[in-house]
Order: sequence, then structure tokens, then C-alpha cells
Amino acid sequence: MKIDVESFKEVDKPIYIIEEARLRHNLELIRNVARMADVEIILAFKAFALWKTFPIFREYIHATTASSLNEALLAYREFGGRAHTYSPAYTDHDITEIAHCSSHLTFNSLSQWARYHTIVREINPAISLGLRINPEYSEVATALYNPCAPGTRFGVSADKLPETLPDDIVGFHCHCHCESGADVFARTLARIEEKFGRWLPHLQWINFGGGHLMTRKDYDISMLINLLQGFRSRHPNLQIILEPGSAFAWQTGPLVSQVVDLVEDRGIRTAILNVSFTCHMPDCLEMPYMPEVRGAKIIEEDTVDEPGENIYRLGGNSCLSGDFMSSWQFDHPLSIGENIIFEDMIHYTTVKTCMFNGIHHPSIGIVHTDGELEILREYSYDDYKMRMD
Repeated sequence: MKIDVESFKEVDKPIYIIEEARLRHNLELIRNVARMADVEIILAFKAFALWKTFPIFREYIHATTASSLNEALLAYREFGGRAHTYSPAYTDHDITEIAHCSSHLTFNSLSQWARYHTIVREINPAISLGLRINPEYSEVATALYNPCAPGTRFGVSADKLPETLPDDIVGFHCHCHCESGADVFARTLARIEEKFGRWLPHLQWINFGGGHLMTRKDYDISMLINLLQGFRSRHPNLQIILEPGSAFAWQTGPLVSQVVDLVEDRGIRTAILNVSFTCHMPDCLEMPYMPEVRGAKIIEEDTVDEPGENIYRLGGNSCLSGDFMSSWQFDHPLSIGENIIFEDMIHYTTVKTCMFNGIHHPSIGIVHTDGELEILREYSYDDYKMRMD
């Protein structure tokens, strides 16, 4: 059916909706950055892994990045190519299959390299091995997402690297951004070259990880391209790789939900929805951050008691007391059955959802450029049952 992407009035059940036009806009921008900077930009499954959209992705990019055996299998079987794989720790149970499914494999520590590098190369002689480095610098303010915080379990700092790297370590991997701008990358790049510059001439590639939010409207794309071109001119031996996740799916579609009840206690009105923050929008509680709601204005917590009409908490339909967020002001009183549209809910949601309380899981759909809605996935009791088996 054709749908109105402004109101989604034809939708009466919870659903994540990807808008193909927005997705292609992001992919086109990313492909242009890769071409102009002469780098490779690949998709990180940890932020987006809806494999039924891979035919669209393959028109613009050629590789993906995995952080587990399952993601490596997804790359190999569904995207149609071997993954650039990194995991904090590989195990005896997964390393053989991961090696088979990977073109590049990054070790988190020298001890992991010592344990597995021989078997990895026996399984896949063409594999390219790397090591994650810790530049001990990150501007990520939220501790939960800061991979370079003191005591981090991620990567090897410069003082712990041998003067000469093992012969089969030909790449470095560094990830220390989260929805960051090009200015942050500039400062990070300076720190990487300062701390790890003496090893760079001996490598074949460097992966600058994710968090480069180049599809955000205020992102300085020209600065990013200049930084990458400058780095490449200083280190012509290195292939440069970026692996953003959010940038691909940024602002590509909403989560559409419906009001199922309206309750009030001590002057606080709550619209209970048929979705859940803890189940379907976990970063809203983990981060936390306030999602945008179409047609509503965010009201600061300390001003909720001030006079104002049509102010509501939005509450999830689970038994977790904290499964709500405050507060939004609408231009009309909400009614049961009305759509509540959470903006920008494609990245880091569909990959992190859970079925706590057995709450009905939102479907996943894509609205094509002609306005036609295609349902990619619907969930049933069997999906819940099989996860509990």
C-alpha cells in the first residue's frame, strides 16, 4: 500500500519504517566522500544490519565490518563478501569460522594475536591481520560510550607495543568517536600520528573506526575530505578505512507507534504506547537522550509544572517502572489510537531491541521512492518462543 510519510495515517501497528529516498541520499553522500578522499567506507553491522536492504547498499559500497561470528556470517552469506572483523576477544569456538568469513581481522591485544594468528592464517592464507590501538584520547562525553576511558579493555596503547611489530600485523584499527564531527577527527588524528607515527610506515592499512557522522546536516564534509587527503599524502603506503554505522542510517526513518491508553497521577499525564523504550529504543534510557517526536515540543523537566496544555510523558507498555520519558507538548490533546512518531529510529535500534515482557515487536518496513510500503519483517509469538527455548 502507498502511505503518507508525513503522518503515516495508514499505519495502525508499531513499525520501524526505512525511507528509501533518505537511505539513498546518505549512501550517495558516503560514496562521494570515499571517492574524493580515496578511502574505503564500509558499513558497521553493530549499528545497522537489516539484510533485506543490502541490495541497495551494494550499489554504493563493497564491504562491511563485523564484531562477532554472527555478523561475519551475515557479511559472508547475505552481503556477499568477507568482513573486516574486530572483536574484543575471539574464542576457540568461533575463530575458525570467523577467519573463513573475514578479509581483514583485527586483534584487540597482543595476547589474542599470539593465541590465534597462526590458525587464522592457516584457515585463510589471504587474510589481512591488524591490531587495535588505543590513542588514549577521546572526546566522547558519555562514559558508557567512551572506548578510551581509563581502564578501557579496548586496544593497545603505544607504550605497550614492541618497537618492531610482528611480521603478519599489517594494519592498525582505532575507534574513539561517537556521532562526532570532523573537528574531533582532526584532533584525534593528530594524537594518533604523535603516538603511533613510527609504526605507520611499516603497515598496509589503517581503520579509523566509526562515529564519523558525515551525514549529519552540520557535519563539515570538506574538512573530513581534506583531513583524509592530507593523511594519505603523508602516508601513501596506507589504505584508509572508515566504518561508520550511524552515518549510513542517520535520519532514514522513524518508529511509528500508537497511543493505547491515557492515564494521570498527581497532575502528570502519561500516554501509554504500544512500544517500549527499554525494548525498542534502548539508547534512550542507556544514553540517555531525548528522541524527537513529530509534531511535539520537548519540555524541560524543571518546567513541566509550569502552566501549559497538552503535556505528556510517553510511557512504554512494559512493567518496568522507568520505561517512560518526559515530557512533550503537543498542539492538541492526544487520543487513543493516534500515531506517535519517533524520529530517526533506524540506527542502533533494530539491532538492539529485545522482547522483554513479550511485548509485541514492531514490524520493519521500507517505503520506496514511489510511496509504496513494503513489509520486510513481521514478528509473532513464534519469534518470542524461539528466543526463550
